Amino acid sequence: MSDTIQAIVARERDGKVQGQLETLALPDLPDEDVLVEISHSTLNYKDGLAVSGRGRICRRLPMVCGIDLAGVVRESRDGRFQPGERVLVNGYELSEKYWGGYAQRQRLRGDWLVPVPDAFTAEQAMALGTAGYTAMLGVHAIEDAGVTPDSGPALVTGATGGVGAVSVMLLARLGYQVTGVTGKPDGAGFLESLGAANTIAREELARDSRPLESENWAAVIDSVGGTTLATALAQTRRGGLAAAVGLAGGFRLPATVMPFILRGVTLRGIDSVMASQERRRRAWAALADLIDPAALKDIYRVAPMSDLPELADEILRGRISGRVVIDVNG
Repeated sequence: MSDTIQAIVARERDGKVQGQLETLALPDLPDEDVLVEISHSTLNYKDGLAVSGRGRICRRLPMVCGIDLAGVVRESRDGRFQPGERVLVNGYELSEKYWGGYAQRQRLRGDWLVPVPDAFTAEQAMALGTAGYTAMLGVHAIEDAGVTPDSGPALVTGATGGVGAVSVMLLARLGYQVTGVTGKPDGAGFLESLGAANTIAREELARDSRPLESENWAAVIDSVGGTTLATALAQTRRGGLAAAVGLAGGFRLPATVMPFILRGVTLRGIDSVMASQERRRRAWAALADLIDPAALKDIYRVAPMSDLPELADEILRGRISGRVVIDVNG
């Protein structure tokens, strides 16, 4: 085993925080209980903010970026994990307070690790990553609220993004009639290939809305926020649920209480960063049951870790559809 590794490290450079490829020594890694040899990570909007330095994601410097990772345990002081076990991590403030997955090896707390489902390779698990796991948490929120396919259509905003694409796949697989929202010229064909019954243009929701509008959706998974979420809430049916999973369109919510007190609509926030191990394992078990691994090839591509500075800019500009898996050894 080499004494050095490659990693994307965020530091303050010329007065700006940004991530670049560096060589680190193994003793540089944190003193945590489990050493994981990482094979794959992935690219999320939050990763784009961290690597580019455009968002205040890294709360400590230097910081190894990357909120996801999958790999194999090589050393362990934690009796729950033995060398050779395949594991993954999503969230847990990686890339914020703790060194993350854009590295060839990382030392991690055993409390963060989840076994990779037997149905998936490490690459396929990262094709889902935090995006797929978050989408599954949103679907579970809908199901746990008693909103079924018979309750009415489901809406997915930001549908060509990572969370959105997997949400479309999952909801369609479960029998919901899914409408995907996209602003990309080729978005409709992509979403229909994932199972969407209909698509609508981003502009139909990204606007000032009335307090209440036509009751269109029984369920919503929203990764955009802002006026898009406000309009979706105004259009949610009586007793429906909207799962808020992101804020690509802004963190403010220019809505009223009308959908909540006159239609009994529920707005459920999805916290994928600090979700319990019980919820994480439930989500990954459901993903393994619902997702055909062969179908994942249509929603992701693989890129080397050295491309991350450029990819960070692309995801922040909305130029990436589907998922990007990062080969940390590429």
